[in-house]
Amino acid sequence: MANRKRTKTSSSIRRKDTRTAYAFISPWIIGFVCFTLFPIIFMFRVSLTNRKLNGVSEFSGMQNYVNMFKSGIFWNSIWVTLFFTIVMVIVTTIWAVIMALLLNQKQKLNGIFQFCYFLPSVIPSVALAYAFRTIFGKEAGLFNAFLSIFAGKNVAVNWLYDHATVYMVVFFITLFTYNTGQMMLIFRSGLSDVPMELYEACELDGAGAAKKFFSVTLPMISPLVLFNAVNGCVSALNGSFALLYPLTGESGNPDGMTQVLSLLIYKEAFSNMKVGYSCALSVVLFLIAALFGALLFGLSQKLVYYEN
Repeated sequence: MANRKRTKTSSSIRRKDTRTAYAFISPWIIGFVCFTLFPIIFMFRVSLTNRKLNGVSEFSGMQNYVNMFKSGIFWNSIWVTLFFTIVMVIVTTIWAVIMALLLNQKQKLNGIFQFCYFLPSVIPSVALAYAFRTIFGKEAGLFNAFLSIFAGKNVAVNWLYDHATVYMVVFFITLFTYNTGQMMLIFRSGLSDVPMELYEACELDGAGAAKKFFSVTLPMISPLVLFNAVNGCVSALNGSFALLYPLTGESGNPDGMTQVLSLLIYKEAFSNMKVGYSCALSVVLFLIAALFGALLFGLSQKLVYYEN
């Protein structure tokens, strides 16, 4: 009897703890259902209609998807999105690691340097984009003015609308975004946790700086590399609009070279008033983000080192 009573008591305590746990996480669950799950389901539903911006809507089945896959603009946007995402993640991750390594050196005023490196990252993306649009402008751009001084002649390169320079400038600007600054702080924190004994062992074996980085530093911070790569992919796919729209417009000039899917979604929804079609594009963007996440986590099983 005593054992049965203790069993009932422990079972009652477990149920009470379970209810308490669900009560604590219920605000997150409610927020997830209302602001994430419901919009996703609604987006899928609207993608099966020919809904316009004025609210007129009729069920059209898979017609939006048929039209999409027949569109050359869509396929161009897909390739631009993949290219922009992959290159942006690589460029920003490498730059963040370099900055973190520099800040990890024991130097005076390190805190001030870290603040200065991170400061451009707290500027809103739209304001940052407009500032760089002024810097790289053709007629009154500051960069052209500096080049004109050094060249001794007038330089009027349209950096953001020239096929040869637009990618170079756009990826340079991504180095100053919030995502890059956040990566740098995460890597900076991870480098502080790398055991010094491993570096000392490498030095005893006569290893140089490059050998220590690839044999010790990189494996030890590889979980952070995965984390930042996933965040970088999401930021490139979803946050590219705020950066590229002020720089190159909704059409991704020149000639659609920077028209990622988020820009095409905006253009179709608010310029062409095709809400249903833009929701179908959003579904594709959602699937691409999921694919990138699955691919990165798949690669992590072979490339990421976990101590345990």
